[in-house]
Amino acid sequence: MARVAIVTGGTRGIGEAVSVALKQAGYKVAANYCGNDERAKAFTEKTGITAYKWDVASFEECATGVAKVVADLGPVDIVVNNAGITRDGTMRKMGRANWDEVLDTNLGGCFNMCKAVWDGMVERQFGRVVNIGSINGQAGQYGQVNYAAAKSGIHGFTKALAQEGAPKGVTVNAIAPGYIDTDMVAAVPANVLEKIVAKIPVGRLGKAAEIARGVLFLVADDAGFVTGSTMSINGGQHMY
Repeated sequence: MARVAIVTGGTRGIGEAVSVALKQAGYKVAANYCGNDERAKAFTEKTGITAYKWDVASFEECATGVAKVVADLGPVDIVVNNAGITRDGTMRKMGRANWDEVLDTNLGGCFNMCKAVWDGMVERQFGRVVNIGSINGQAGQYGQVNYAAAKSGIHGFTKALAQEGAPKGVTVNAIAPGYIDTDMVAAVPANVLEKIVAKIPVGRLGKAAEIARGVLFLVADDAGFVTGSTMSINGGQHMY
């Protein structure tokens, strides 16, 4: 029977590429989203993957959402914690609300989703968790103390939870993308983006499909000896 995967933030950008790659590889996929109903509908029409709406920042909504996926598709074997937001600003300009919102979504969402699936994975002696971090969680980035803190926290969360899951057949890994050709990066001013690309040794932005290939490796049944790892996919921009 095909394994069931949930991809948070799974209807656009990196999440969309991951959802599609998992489906093409034979997994049953549920793509979570939070805000854009029209985009989610178009995604489902294009891919045939059902989109489920809940806010990963909400502990209760994650529990309810996962229960719905289980009822529809079966027990969840794989979670890809990809959902993330930015609320950039320097420390001088950043309000507490912008800090809380980013930490609650980007890092809190990992806890909420893992909490909702963990017991089942442990009981079945199989599970794959992949948390999407960031190069900016490794190297830091001006004007992103909230985002960098959340993504750096994901890397620590991954290493700690991996130790709990290892004896139970549950692996927990992270991927730290560099600058990927998504809507989020497309919003960066052209002059700034040009400077960013100039610092990438391979000379280009990454592709969402390249992150998806990393996910496929980590979630495979025969990837059980890889856990607590952070895979950097950044074109050589930051060698960590």
